[in-house]
Amino acid sequence: MKKRISLRVKTACVILAAALALPLAGCSKGKEAGNKKIVIAEPVHLIGYLPLYIAQREGYFADEGLDVNVIQATGGAHITAVVSGDAWGVIGGIDSIALGNKNNSDPIVGVANCVNRANVYLVSKKGTSPKSSSDEDLKAFLKGKTIVAGRHGGSPNLLTRYLLINLGLDPEKDVKLLEPGDAATVVSMLQNGGGDIGNGAEPQINEGIAKGVWDEPFYKFTDMGDFSYSVFGVKKSTVKNEPETVQKFVNAILKALKTVQEDKSTAEKDLRLEFPTLGDASVKASLDRAYADSLWSRDGYISEKAVTNDMNMLIKTGIYNGSYSYKELVDMRFADKK
Repeated sequence: MKKRISLRVKTACVILAAALALPLAGCSKGKEAGNKKIVIAEPVHLIGYLPLYIAQREGYFADEGLDVNVIQATGGAHITAVVSGDAWGVIGGIDSIALGNKNNSDPIVGVANCVNRANVYLVSKKGTSPKSSSDEDLKAFLKGKTIVAGRHGGSPNLLTRYLLINLGLDPEKDVKLLEPGDAATVVSMLQNGGGDIGNGAEPQINEGIAKGVWDEPFYKFTDMGDFSYSVFGVKKSTVKNEPETVQKFVNAILKALKTVQEDKSTAEKDLRLEFPTLGDASVKASLDRAYADSLWSRDGYISEKAVTNDMNMLIKTGIYNGSYSYKELVDMRFADKK
């Protein structure tokens, strides 16, 4: 069974406790009575997390003896929820994990990959775009603009800052960054004159296109290649004390990653169930974009290259200071067993 709610950092504990008593939002296949209950926190409800939803809806977790609930924890609360013990695991970037691990005696480690590309795209008001994709034209187009960049410290915000810095622009002086906590607000903000440029992913991209707010994205961060954008993480103490549960969770995710690559009819069916308000055109466009940009990991493995690209971004933006270790951020023993 699964439940999904939204929460803010200050109210995470209260809402999470209440969520467990809410009516179920959807069911996965199979008998779940007696299965071990665990909670996974997600920062936003995105098509990129489709393998997680497939594992729920197709009964892969139930087959492993797990009853997985997903809670939507916005504003950075997805990491906080795991640190506080309100969630068993999290789906998020290695960058978010690294930030959450600072001064943490029981750090989170990534145990399986999901979204192996930087799943962020830049869009601009309909009818506007850079003259070309060259760095010179991108710089000229972005300078002086108001950009709806997302939560400060969140991956979309960091990637936007990273691009600006690489183009020779100062994120604090050469543009105006708006940083709402909820990524879903980007469509309404641009629609109502609250910005010139926004960042986001599906289903927001096609929502904006359908409403005539913007055209196709003019820049996609997926071109950066392997990038640990959304991995599944648990505490080190969980790895030590519950290795069998971690293995079962990873087994289900690996099966779902295979399904999303090899059984596109099931992927489409479950996407429609997760996002029932999406029209046929948006469903097709969203899946086409995901497959064209090689969004999902094929084997659940978090590579050193993916972590390096992610952490380089984090360090260059100045959000993270100091060194890091791949082995401290990632534990691939469970993905390696399949």
